[in-house]
Parts: sequence; C-alpha cells; structure tokens
Amino acid sequence: MTTAILAALLLLTVIGFTLGKNRSIALAGGNWKKLHSLPSYYGAYVALWCGLPALVLFALWIALEPRILETIIVRDLPVAMIESGQAQLGLIFNDIRNIAVYGVGDRTVDPAVVAAVDHYKSLKSISFAALAVAVLALATLGLGWSQRRVVPAMRARNRVERIVMVLLIACSTLSVLTTVGIVLSLFFESLRFFHAVPFWDFLFGVQWSPQTAMRADQVGSSGAFGAVPLFAGTLLITIIAMAVAVPVGLMVAVYMSDYASRRGRAFIKPVLEILAGIPTVVYGFFAALTMAPFIREMGEAVGLSVASESALAAGLVMGIMIVPFVSSLSDDVMNAVPQTLRDGSAALGATKNETIRQVVIPAALPGIVGGVLLAVSRAIGETMIVVMAAGLSANLTANPLQAVTTVTVQIATLLVGDQEFDSPKTLAAFALGLMLFFVTLSLNLVALHVVRKYRERYD
Repeated sequence: MTTAILAALLLLTVIGFTLGKNRSIALAGGNWKKLHSLPSYYGAYVALWCGLPALVLFALWIALEPRILETIIVRDLPVAMIESGQAQLGLIFNDIRNIAVYGVGDRTVDPAVVAAVDHYKSLKSISFAALAVAVLALATLGLGWSQRRVVPAMRARNRVERIVMVLLIACSTLSVLTTVGIVLSLFFESLRFFHAVPFWDFLFGVQWSPQTAMRADQVGSSGAFGAVPLFAGTLLITIIAMAVAVPVGLMVAVYMSDYASRRGRAFIKPVLEILAGIPTVVYGFFAALTMAPFIREMGEAVGLSVASESALAAGLVMGIMIVPFVSSLSDDVMNAVPQTLRDGSAALGATKNETIRQVVIPAALPGIVGGVLLAVSRAIGETMIVVMAAGLSANLTANPLQAVTTVTVQIATLLVGDQEFDSPKTLAAFALGLMLFFVTLSLNLVALHVVRKYRERYD
C-alpha cells in the first residue's frame, strides 16, 4: 500500500518538474536568454519542493506509526494482560500484529486478542488513508507554492544546488550518526558484559567456553571468556587467506593492466569477478567437501596429523574467494597510472618488468593498499566458510592443520539458542563485536597513513 503512495508522489514530482520547466519558458516568451538559469533548473526547483517535504513526512510517519499503534492497542487491552509484564505484553502485541498482517498467530482463541486484531486492522486502515491524504496534500501544496515563485529572474540554479548541498550534508550526517549509533550500542552492551566478566580476563584469557548456567542449581557451566583463542584463530585464517589472495591478485592485476590484450582483459576480468558473486555457503561446501579431505589426505601421505576441519582449508578457500577484491581494484588503479610515467621509464632504458616494479606499482600503491585492506576486512568478517571448514573449536594454536574458530563465528553462535539476552554468554557477542570494530579501525588508520605517505611522494 505504501508503494502506491510513493508511486503517486513520484508522479506528482514528475508533473511538477514539467510544469516548472514549461512555466519558466512561457514566462520568458520562449527566449531562454531572458532566464537566469536553464529551464531544467526551474523544473528541478518545483520538483524538489513538491517531493522532498512530502517524502520527509512519509518517512516520519512510517517510523512513528508502529510505536503509536502499539501504544493505542496495548492501552485498550484487558488489565490482566497489561499487568502480565513487559515481556509478555510484547509477545501479545506481536501475536496481534502477526494475526492482523499475516494471518498467523497462536492466541486467536482469546476474545480480547480477536478484538484487538480488529482494532489494529481498523487503525491501520485509518493510518494509511491519513498518510495518503497528508502526503499527497503536502506535495500538491509544495507544487503550487513553488510554481508561483518561478519567475525568469529567479536564481533557480543556485537554489537547486543549495538544496542538493543540504541533502548531501544530511546524508553524510546520517552516515556518521549511524556509525556512532552502532558503536554506542556495542559499547553500552559491552559495559554490561564487563560488569560480569573482568575486561583483562576477556582480553588476555586463553580459555573460551561461554557455557554459563541457566538455572541456579546447574553446575559445570561457569563459563570462560578468554578471547585470545578467537583472535588467534581469526588472525591465522586471515593470514592464510591473504597469503593466497594478495600474490595471486596482484599478479593477475599486473597481467591484465600491462600484458593482456584488450580483448583478453575484457574476458578475464568479468570471469574473475564472478568469484566475488558466488555465495559464501557454496565456498563453504567446497571447503568442507573438497578442500578439507584433500588437505587431510595430502597430510597423511607425508605423515602429518591433519584435523577433519582445519584453518588451512578455510584459509585457502577464503583466499580464492577474495582474489577478485585485490585483483580488480589493483587493476583499476594500475590502469589509472598515467601512461607518461611508463613512457618516461621506457625512455630511460627500463624494461617493462622494471617499469612495473619501480614505477607502476609504487605509483599505484595507495590504491593497492586500499584493495588489500578491503580484502582483509572481508576475510575477518567471513563466517560461513569458517563454520563449515574450520569448525567451532576455540583452540589456541598456530598450527594451520588444526581446527580453530573466529570472532565472527562465535558472535553468530552466541546470539542463537535459548540463553537469556542479558546473560554473559549473549553479551559476550557485543564485546567481541566491539573488539572487532577497533581492530578494523586500526587497520583503516594504518592504511590511511600508508596512502598519505606515498601520495605525498608520487603526486
């Protein structure tokens, strides 16, 4: 239903653009030289005033409507339901909403719930009608008001650019606020975890067994929250993956940028980038069913003890997966190196190999570092391949032939199951997420330092 409102709003915006453009031409008597700006700017001015206020109202309405409906529905429930507790009340309202919207639920026998479902449906219908009227009325008012302001002397281009600048600033601010919100949500939940588990025990502990007791009489589940094995496993798998992805990716990029023909590059690059579009669960199947048995058989052939799930299997397959991140970005930045640098190197007597090593790669190093950093972030954040090929065992080992686990796998594991949300086991996921955030931030700072250093040298 909201799609219909947005479609009508888009239609009004297009009409506003056309009317504003035609009005400016008509007021100028068909002579564009009498206009301060191009006719399209007058049309854009009307379209923006028609669409933006209505779109803001639509977004606010959609954001606030669920909370308002919940307040009204809960207020009209029987006193026994209201006094049942916040958690139980939330479940009741979820049932009401699911029955009203999707036709599913498990409380349809309760007459109070049935009445609340009918009330919810009627409120939803009223809300939709009011939203449609309000949005379309505001869009019409904006169209009429901006139409009257269109005159040949109006600085339409300046006003449109000012509105666009405000939109860009708002989008940038929203991105920053979203990042701040993510960090704060992780931080406050991590504080709750560190009230139960000391920070230093978490950061430097070498035992990870987050099996806390769910009942007061349960024994044998005291829990150990030392994160060192998780970070060690993440680092081990990332190193293996990067040892595969970086050399292969860079050599592929060098070949495509300086050796391959135009037809060969046009074929190789899309085919290689298909690897980035394969679902990670497919890579996980390949690692578990093909790579892991192959590594185990090869190890046993030379007398090595190889676990059925190993860091080496996960790291190798992950490295194959992130090769396109390195090769594609590196190829783009190498092609962006000015041809004059290559010609100057050749004029000084350097071979193509020497030109690539001493001119092209150093000049493209900032972009290459960015591609490698993206690949590292992708390797650190991968979950499915590790679950299927490296296992869930939190072993503190540097042996790539043993089973290990990573931070992201444990985060996914901790947030499923019947454990209470405020238990140390569940809150440990937020602490791990916070540590992972700071690790990624540190990598970004290091990469930014490298980029700035070499940009100063080669600009």
